[in-house]
Amino acid sequence: MKLYGSFTSPFVRHCRIVLLETNQAFEFIETDQAASAVKSPTKRVPFLEDGNLFLTDSSAIIKHLREKNGASFCSTTEELNKLCLVNTLLDTVINLFFIKRDGVDISGIPYLQRQIARVQSTLEELHSTTFSLQAPYDDADLRLGCFMGWAKLRNQVDFSVYPALEKFYEGILGYDAFEKTKPPV
Repeated sequence: MKLYGSFTSPFVRHCRIVLLETNQAFEFIETDQAASAVKSPTKRVPFLEDGNLFLTDSSAIIKHLREKNGASFCSTTEELNKLCLVNTLLDTVINLFFIKRDGVDISGIPYLQRQIARVQSTLEELHSTTFSLQAPYDDADLRLGCFMGWAKLRNQVDFSVYPALEKFYEGILGYDAFEKTKPPV
C-alpha cells in the first residue's frame, strides 16, 4: 500500500493517523503539487494505491482503511455531519490561504468575503459541538485535530476566541498517533 502526500497536509495527516491506528503496513511517498497534478485526477493529495485500488480523496481512503481493518468509518450520521463540517472549513480556509499567498487582496471580492463568513459561522458551530476530550477519537475528532494543527502551523485561525476548541486541541495533542504525525517544523 502506498500513500502519497505531504507532511503538512491535514488530509494526509488524517490518513497517516488511521494507518498508525490500524497498524497497516504502508509506504509514504512525499509528493509535491507538480507530482500530484500528474498522478491524481484531482491534482491534490492524498491519494492511495492499494493493489489495483486507486483512491483520490481522504475520506474514501480512510473508509477503505477502516473497513480493511474490520472497523467502520463515521458510524453515525452525527459523526459524518461533524466530519463534513470540518471538511467544509478545511477546504475554505485552505483555498483562502492559497489565494492570499498568491497575492490576491481578498477584502474587495464579495465571493471571498462570503467564504470568510463561512469560516466564522462554521467555527462557531464547531465550537458549540461536542468532541472527545480524550482518546478514543472518532474520525470527526481526528479531522478537527488535523485542521487545527494545520491552521495553527499556518497562522490562519485565532482559536483563542474558541475556548472549547482549544480545550479539545490540548487533549488531542497528547494522543500518540496525532503526535507521531505532526508536521516537521
